[in-house]
Amino acid sequence: MNRLLIFFTFSMMIMAGCGQAGNNHNAAGDQDAVTAQEVSVPAFNADSAYHYVEKQVAFGPRVPNSQAHREAGQWLAATLGNFADTLYTQETRVRAYDGTTLNIKNIIGVFQPDNPRRILLCAHWDSRPYADYDPDPDKHYTPIDGANDGGSGVGVLLEIARQVQQERPAIGLDIIFFDAEDYGRHRFSDGPNEDSWALGSQHWARNPHRTDYFARYGILLDMVGASGATFKREGYSMLYAPGVVRKVWETGRNLGYENVFLNREGIYITDDHYYVNTIRNIPTINIIHQDPDTEHGFFPEWHTTGDTMEVIDKYTLKAVGETVIHLIYNE
Repeated sequence: MNRLLIFFTFSMMIMAGCGQAGNNHNAAGDQDAVTAQEVSVPAFNADSAYHYVEKQVAFGPRVPNSQAHREAGQWLAATLGNFADTLYTQETRVRAYDGTTLNIKNIIGVFQPDNPRRILLCAHWDSRPYADYDPDPDKHYTPIDGANDGGSGVGVLLEIARQVQQERPAIGLDIIFFDAEDYGRHRFSDGPNEDSWALGSQHWARNPHRTDYFARYGILLDMVGASGATFKREGYSMLYAPGVVRKVWETGRNLGYENVFLNREGIYITDDHYYVNTIRNIPTINIIHQDPDTEHGFFPEWHTTGDTMEVIDKYTLKAVGETVIHLIYNE
């Protein structure tokens, strides 16, 4: 998946940014604390989520314009459509950083469309066309499976969709699988990098499936399936939706996943949530695996041919899925 790591080197810049976020973007998250109310919450099935990841990977690399991408998109739309009350498929063409025209499809499942109280859940379903961080230079232009980087977030959300179909929460829910998130500039390219990632979410944020669409807040899942994954409070999430971050992290820790949802600040990452925040103005956070011990700051197999099903751990899928589903049903 894409990743621009953005470091703020001047503390005054960080302080100013955080102050602005507190004034403009925080209301949805801060007004609600994690409730102790007794609510019936469906059991998140990690085996089912794992199956959904495995199914995606079986199509092959889900790179826009490829046959695997078309077949995977059809399967995702059919599967999410079986669970949702309404399905939208938003097909368009976008221009990649290198001038390539990409045929992309955002897939949107709507639950309880008439409920004005809504939460947005999202992930990207495409996979990286380049293994540009692979230790083997001969593979730097090889497409990757994207089991964790793409597949894991979609797998968790499909399992949540399956549960929501069977037992409805009190709020409306929208699940979006964004396309062309990972077709950003190649590591060794001289092409433009700014806004070259997250093309599907940029398109949706400017052209939502409903012109008046708004959600109380959103949660993006990215790289949420690797063994030993840990999640820090990502920078843009804290800038635009600190109350939502606190609510999610508190929920996870209350469920016993304090070893996964760390009480630590993370880096700023340009991802789908950035454009949902800055274009659509929906306070949205990113649950994303960060690893300071790697060169790039993510899980070791990131943007390599090693991002296969061997990376995926059901415990991590369960930690994230159980946390998010508890949050939904306690709204």
